[in-house]
Amino acid sequence: MEAKEILPLITVYHRKLAETSMTFKRSLYFSINWDVRMLGIKGEKGVGKTTLVLQHIKETFNNPDDALYVSMDNLWFKTHSVMDLVDHLYSIGVYYLFLDEIHKCPDWTAVLKNLYDNYPKLNVVYTGSSMLRIDNSKVDLSRRQTLYRLHNLSFREYLKYEGIASFEPHLLEDVLKNHVKYAMEITSRTKVLKYFQDYLSHGMYPFYKESHSDFHIRLSEAVTQTLESDLPAVEDVTFETVQKAGRLLMITAESLPFVPNVNRLCEFLGTTRDSCLKMLYALDRAGVMNLLTAELKNYKKLVNPDKIFLGNPNIMYALGGRTETGTIRETFFANQVGAYNTLQYPKKGDFFASGKYLFEVGGAGKSFEQIKDEPDSFLAVDDTEVGTGSRIPLWLFGFLY
Repeated sequence: MEAKEILPLITVYHRKLAETSMTFKRSLYFSINWDVRMLGIKGEKGVGKTTLVLQHIKETFNNPDDALYVSMDNLWFKTHSVMDLVDHLYSIGVYYLFLDEIHKCPDWTAVLKNLYDNYPKLNVVYTGSSMLRIDNSKVDLSRRQTLYRLHNLSFREYLKYEGIASFEPHLLEDVLKNHVKYAMEITSRTKVLKYFQDYLSHGMYPFYKESHSDFHIRLSEAVTQTLESDLPAVEDVTFETVQKAGRLLMITAESLPFVPNVNRLCEFLGTTRDSCLKMLYALDRAGVMNLLTAELKNYKKLVNPDKIFLGNPNIMYALGGRTETGTIRETFFANQVGAYNTLQYPKKGDFFASGKYLFEVGGAGKSFEQIKDEPDSFLAVDDTEVGTGSRIPLWLFGFLY
């Protein structure tokens, strides 16, 4: 391959790098071990994976041409291969490669394995759909890489992104023990309730700033693209299955909170129970749904979900389904707490977190009646600045990352 053949890639790379802002970094940025030879970052469309990678390049390399960023959906790869590109880069001493949208590359797991095994000086960072399943692929990548998940913006990150105030994240256990102290510190610096509703409506994806009034339209399009493009790229599914997955998503959006009857869903969709469950769990991995099960969620053992939420409140608004206050509250809690803690469907209450803590979610007047005799039980209450005892402001669960 001649140097001039990759000029189109370099031009796009330089343009993207020049336009990358360094003023705000996602919290995950500071947790990533960038020194490993191969690392992956997966996440939903629009959460900021590309920006995160370009920020790292901009901050790390004095000479940008010591690295190369490419997106696998670039038309250049219609007539060229990744391996040819790497052969050329390796021959001229470029050992840092950043591959965006890796799931758009056919046989991506085999490609990554070959890059790792055959180019010992090469460092690879790749991003991909949140549906990527490394542990379920035919090629073993687990011992070769470190994998991270970039979630949508937390409420804490939203406040920082808006330039309102900057706060440190807190572990769930710390919030439960010290929520009064944390809430007093935060509310002394900003009126959180003033911004919380805006966040629930449109503040969970960084691109809301550039899309303005078109945000919900763009988010709806991103969800559609996830179904029509990412799902077939990651799973071996037919066009008919993609259409059924879309119908399944809209059934859920129009019936929230959705307590599924899988047999009736199968009948409506004209599919088998196994296929229906595979679709549900694929939508869960994609981040557009959030399945709650009584036992720990396991993508290798697909059980009937006990309750289904959409991925986050922004998606609820974008899809134009039911946006009742109670469901928005529960969806927010499931999204934020479930990002880094296990969630299960309990016999009493709304959520069982980390195998220990029981939560009931509601408004400021919510009582303990339903969970009053349960150990380690808490109320997550809306419209409250500072809680007391086991009554914790709902918004504070947006400060976990």
